[in-house]
Amino acid sequence: MSTTIPPMRKSAKADVVTRIDRDSTVQSLTRAMQLLELLAEDDEGFRLVDIAAHSGLSSSTAHRLLTTMEQRQFVQFDRETNLWHVGVRCFSVGAAFARRRRITPVALPIMRRLRDHTGESINLGIADLGDIVFVSQVESREQMRAIGKQGFRAPLHSTAMGLAILAAMPEDDVLQYLRTYGLPKLTNNTIARASRLHETLVEIRRAGYAVDDEQNAVGLCCVAAPIYDEQGLPFGAISLVGPTLRMKCADFSELGATVRAAADDITEAFGGRRR
Repeated sequence: MSTTIPPMRKSAKADVVTRIDRDSTVQSLTRAMQLLELLAEDDEGFRLVDIAAHSGLSSSTAHRLLTTMEQRQFVQFDRETNLWHVGVRCFSVGAAFARRRRITPVALPIMRRLRDHTGESINLGIADLGDIVFVSQVESREQMRAIGKQGFRAPLHSTAMGLAILAAMPEDDVLQYLRTYGLPKLTNNTIARASRLHETLVEIRRAGYAVDDEQNAVGLCCVAAPIYDEQGLPFGAISLVGPTLRMKCADFSELGATVRAAADDITEAFGGRRR
């Protein structure tokens, strides 16, 4: 005879603790964003006592939030003047938004030509905080085609667009990406070891294009090349994406050269330059 033990029920106390933790997290995030908005009001910076007074927070709470954001470079503390300022990370996030607004109308005509030439869907993405953000897509006219969702995010190392950007970045920035974001595995083909990533980036630099062979989604293959800004830094990429039934390894070289030429055309039209 066997005995079935009923599952343990979560206690009411545990529910309360979970709810308090969640509410506390949301409250901390809201307060942090309020502090960023406050710091953005004055380029001269604020002393901690002034931040506390303007925000209605205690000095200890304000300092805890500020030091947490300082670690992520969203705020900066000048130890000579004891003033807090908006950090460089806010600029990079804001610049990514500005580029997203500006790059789409420039890229779309070139993406349409690339779609018509190859028959496959063409994606446009920009890099943001360790991810590639899908900004726009020109869909294939084939019945079986890849359809992207605007605003979808994926780790840089798991997509052809992200790998193309990583390959064009300085080596120190690649190492910082590894330290900050790691290599989470999305499919069996996703790069999950730093040594393999470095080997892949070397190959991408040699070939001039990146390939995602079911690394981000099973059944899909992408070929991508980076887009550069006016300083010669990669900030986005375009990719040709289609089902693995149509996209074969033997085609990658020709498709890669075509995608790279289109990416270079977008860079030029955007006012960027390759280093």
